[in-house]
Amino acid sequence: MGDKETHIIGSNLKYLRKLKNLTQQELANELGIQRSSIGAYEECRAAPKYPALESISNFFGISIDMLLKEDLSNYTEEELNSKDLGGPDPTGRKLRILPITLDADGRENIELVNQKASAGYLNGYADTEYIEDLPKFQLPMLGGGTFRAFEIKGDSMLPLRSGSIIIGEYLDNWLDIKDGHTYVVISEREGVVYKRVFLKDGIGEEKSLVLKSDNLAYSPYEIPLDDVREIWRAKMYMSADFPDPEMSIEKLSSIVMDLQQEVLRMKENS
Repeated sequence: MGDKETHIIGSNLKYLRKLKNLTQQELANELGIQRSSIGAYEECRAAPKYPALESISNFFGISIDMLLKEDLSNYTEEELNSKDLGGPDPTGRKLRILPITLDADGRENIELVNQKASAGYLNGYADTEYIEDLPKFQLPMLGGGTFRAFEIKGDSMLPLRSGSIIIGEYLDNWLDIKDGHTYVVISEREGVVYKRVFLKDGIGEEKSLVLKSDNLAYSPYEIPLDDVREIWRAKMYMSADFPDPEMSIEKLSSIVMDLQQEVLRMKENS
């Protein structure tokens, strides 16, 4: 988090706390953190890490995006209460912080989340220090955009084998998902997974994702969109294993036909 965001969140936290007539200690008790941390945030000596930022957002009913980018002192308490600043957001834009790293020439790196690191990625994906500690590399052929690499495990996405690296492009708007395309999805329930994704409408803004494996031994499953934290559109993969010669055109055609039938069934049921 940069100095500008640190200053804005500090000012906003102080303003929101006073609107609720809370002392720093009372707010710290509500959030389950130290009073000294509240003081450091409000005085802009430190910035809250993602878990604390999420707690602040939930407690005050204000989206993380608003906390970091808007001067909330421009709003009265009535205006804040009347605005839908913390409600459902099917695009996913309100709740995300995306730390990136740059090389010596100012170009965005591709950070690698290997199998070992993936266990901690759900807690560290919005933590600048965590992202900075990941291995990094460049792939000039990808051009512009923000990319991250994820090492997959298991056999659910055969013919891609466990240990393959998926290069994903950051998906800014989750409603841009293309049914049946492959994505790396980070969610509270599943952690980091690589699947074919289908966007399913619910009641109002309550949408969900259906995640499908290419290995038909695995059944599709559904997760609510508000359980999702990041989505990365698969752009390419790297693997130490060459394609299996037994994966014939007939088998590939069968997989494609199964996926097409699944899309038709989902559209009929939506």
